Formats: sequence, C-alpha cells, structure tokens
Amino acid sequence: MSRYVDGFVVPVPTENLDAYRRMARKAGKIWREHGALEYVECVADDVKPGKTTSFPQSVKLKARETVVFSWIVYTSRKHRDAVNAKVMSAPRLADMMDPKAMPFDGKRMFWGGFKTLVEL
Repeated sequence: MSRYVDGFVVPVPTENLDAYRRMARKAGKIWREHGALEYVECVADDVKPGKTTSFPQSVKLKARETVVFSWIVYTSRKHRDAVNAKVMSAPRLADMMDPKAMPFDGKRMFWGGFKTLVEL
C-alpha cells in the first residue's frame, strides 16, 4: 500500500528543546486525532555540516541550535489535504501558530509532501 508523507526540517535552539517537545506532542495528538497514520519528530544525533549541503546548512543552523527532522504519514495526498484542513481549523492549534510563541525560527523551516517511491 502506497502512502503519502509530509516531511519537514526545522532548526531549534537547544535551550528550547523541551518547549519544542511539548508543542510537538500536542501537535502530534491533534494530527493523529484528525486521521494522520503516524507523526514522528526526531532530533539530530549524527548530522555534520557537509562540503556542499547538509541538514545544518539547509536550515542555516546557528550556534546552540539543533536540527529536528519530522514526518507525518497519510494514506494519500487527498487524505493529507483533508486531515490538514481539519488540523488547521482546530482551536487547540491556534496558539502554536503565532510566530512569537514558537520555540524555533519558522522562517528557516522547510517542508513538503512526498509520494512513496519504495516501501518495504
């Protein structure tokens, strides 16, 4: 069964990791309640700057920041669009959408939707 994945990468100040974790848990619960199959957030453990490109370079990582790599799984793009429409209108998410309240620099976050190419 082919699935659809939203992936995103964000730089998080290490001093804000606990706040980010709390926000991610809350967001993940909302996504799952509205139908996402999986919600995963991972903190960098072995990501070094590269010569040409890398996770740190992709978010213009600053001192005392770490990279968070995350994904949300859906049955299809249509399913993703329906889930995200519900999530974005969820009142519990509103307070997390204020850029001033975010525990990271949202301007350096990047994301996208992906069709499954190989699934074992």
